[in-house]
Amino acid sequence: MDDRAESVRSGRSDRSERSHRSHGSRHHRHHGGGGNRASSRASDRSGFRDQRENRSVTINTPASENDDPMERVEVQILPQDDNWGDNTTAITGNTSETGFSMDEFRSKFGKESFDDNIGIGCARYIGTALAGILSVIGFLSPVAMVVLPKLLSNWESGECAPECEGLLISFAFKLLILCIATVALFFRQPKATMPRVFLFRAVVLFLVFILTFAFWLFYGVRILKEKKTAYYDIVKFAVSLVDALLFIHYIAVILLEIRQIQPMYVVKVLRSPDAESKCYNIGALSIQRAAAWILEQYHRDFPVYNPYLENITKRPAKMTSLKFYNVDGNNQPQNPQDRPRAIFASQSSRRRDASHNDRFYDELEYERRVRKRKARLMVAAEEAFTHIKRMQDEQGPAIPMDPHEAAQAVFPSMARALQKFLRITRQQPKYSMDNVLNHLALCINYDMSPKAFVERYMPHGAIIMSEKDCRPVTKWVLVCDQLLSREIEHNLTFQLRQNDVSLLCVVKRLPHFNLTEDVIDPKTNKFVLRLNSETSV
Repeated sequence: MDDRAESVRSGRSDRSERSHRSHGSRHHRHHGGGGNRASSRASDRSGFRDQRENRSVTINTPASENDDPMERVEVQILPQDDNWGDNTTAITGNTSETGFSMDEFRSKFGKESFDDNIGIGCARYIGTALAGILSVIGFLSPVAMVVLPKLLSNWESGECAPECEGLLISFAFKLLILCIATVALFFRQPKATMPRVFLFRAVVLFLVFILTFAFWLFYGVRILKEKKTAYYDIVKFAVSLVDALLFIHYIAVILLEIRQIQPMYVVKVLRSPDAESKCYNIGALSIQRAAAWILEQYHRDFPVYNPYLENITKRPAKMTSLKFYNVDGNNQPQNPQDRPRAIFASQSSRRRDASHNDRFYDELEYERRVRKRKARLMVAAEEAFTHIKRMQDEQGPAIPMDPHEAAQAVFPSMARALQKFLRITRQQPKYSMDNVLNHLALCINYDMSPKAFVERYMPHGAIIMSEKDCRPVTKWVLVCDQLLSREIEHNLTFQLRQNDVSLLCVVKRLPHFNLTEDVIDPKTNKFVLRLNSETSV
């Protein structure tokens, strides 16, 4: 029968039917009380299977020339499960063999995770908060030095002459420029929480603190204590502090932003266990900042890692039964360790002969099946999209629908092809029914093509575009045998770990390119045509 006439049933339902048949066969072999218990278990299992099979929808599709008048397609609906494909298993505290419920889990580990979240949040913003406090103190210090003589009643400062007023105008504009530049450089949300102190940033903040402290010290000793009456000198002293702060900001821009722009190294990022790799040019950064920069590129360039694809072409080891004979005729018992060694030796020799061939043909077969399912999905999506048109393009009476209603109307025609494709590419846990419908409604709303709809479910999407793999805060572990605040160097190796995924980063310095000049002599830049009898010219 054609593929369209097949019924889509879950692997779990098939296993329950096989289990029911096996229990039924054992029921005939057993007798007495055990037979009654087996019959009761079989009746409960059949009732559970009937309850599961009632949760299906029958879709009658139009018949073609070579098919039956009506063909029946069963599509299983799992409204309470995000993994709307087959082969899903849920274990809760009520069904767990250990009896460890989620309430006990929260009571045991909830406080620790809450404390970890607080620590991550504090470490994330403490650097920005400290830089903000020092920047505000440094910014308000020149203003306080200028205003303080006018606020104290026992301090008689002179009048501000025209040259003093011009100096005050320059003072105000310099402060405005310093404020804008400081906010743009320091008041930004940090991209990563570093395990070590950012050395150059700490140096800049230390210089701001020392400069502000030194100016206030001289202001208190030479101006405030002596009650200096020349207001022009006081304004000039405050302007010199603003100039020094502007120069410190210039140093900060060079150290924090410009210095790392020029590429000096090439870093190779190798992901384990799927061996995906990329190479990037990188400037002079510390190890921890290079790790944060590599994670940014990793989320943009690397495809999503699917652990279910690792064992898709591996076959289970087959144990062959071998019979051993004692050719010496001795009746002495054989050493029990010799027999397993002989079995393993024979099996390993056979596996060496056939394992690579089996792997090669299994991979070819899997790629063929993926291409076949992809082609079916593309055809089903194209047929579904042909039934949707906008109101101004539709001639005659039509029922208006919003994009979500239109997606619900055309989705059943491509549901089986999409489900089979997600099943063979092991992507069922990533996409729920509501997720697929929302994406289909988005494509319909913006008049996207069927290929644009199918592109999201290709197994080579970026990590940043995956809703389940990309979270607002991701935790990685940085492993290196050197201090993380040091700069990267040639042949440096460090590793980034997150659960089962690890990124091995190897740094290589770009070589020095020695270019020489070679001028072509105009006398030798002339050519002649050599002809012979066999030439076609």
